[in-house]
Amino acid sequence: MHAEIASAPAAPERPNEDWVSVAGPADGQGGALVLLDGVTPPLDDDGCAHSVPWFVTRLGGALTELSTSRRDLTLAEVLAESIRRTADAHRSTCDLSHVRTPQATVVVARWDAVELEYLVLADSVLLLRAPGGAVRAVLDDRLARLPASSLVSHAVVDSTVRNREGGFFTAAADPSVAARAVTGSVPRSEVAALAALSDGASRWTELFAAGDWADCLEVLRTEGPRSLIARVRALEQSPPLPVRGKTHDDATAAYVQW
Repeated sequence: MHAEIASAPAAPERPNEDWVSVAGPADGQGGALVLLDGVTPPLDDDGCAHSVPWFVTRLGGALTELSTSRRDLTLAEVLAESIRRTADAHRSTCDLSHVRTPQATVVVARWDAVELEYLVLADSVLLLRAPGGAVRAVLDDRLARLPASSLVSHAVVDSTVRNREGGFFTAAADPSVAARAVTGSVPRSEVAALAALSDGASRWTELFAAGDWADCLEVLRTEGPRSLIARVRALEQSPPLPVRGKTHDDATAAYVQW
């Protein structure tokens, strides 16, 4: 197995709120990939004494540990328990009922010699490449399907659609949202490589249309995650600037190949 990861903040003066890890169990028969994209609250109004990086570090650490050590749990169960553990770590000091309590998008992939399992929650992306080269994107597209009226200044999502029926879901303080994730599995023999992208990296395809998902994965395969992020940054500097979302965003990409 060969793995590469890269992550860059939106701006040097701001902390990177993405989190990524690639892990393998001690027996060498499998592994796991975890990618989180923390949600930045407007004006830091989230009812929490902790930062988004604090939250994603704890949630990501729990996801990595449980996805590799508790193979008896489904990935949805792993996510639910990880959310519960993270919430317990600051339940006594913070208002976890606040609609903008620290939260994140989630991608998890877990594999052994027989099977690859996956979970995607919110707008980060998982790409799977078959041995023959075909690429499949695993997406939770609920946020993309929201009407424009649900967005404020094309950047802040209205609280009436966040973690609510008819809207979209993120990993925050409620373990039950794990049941909302897009999940599935494929035979491990049908996957030659995979990639996970936060939306700051996936905008190469989704926002700038510089190539399709197969092209995106080919950049990762031949040039690596750092190059994909550099390509995104170059596009962000080229007029016309994107009309949707932030000019720059934290960007993270992970690539695993067998």
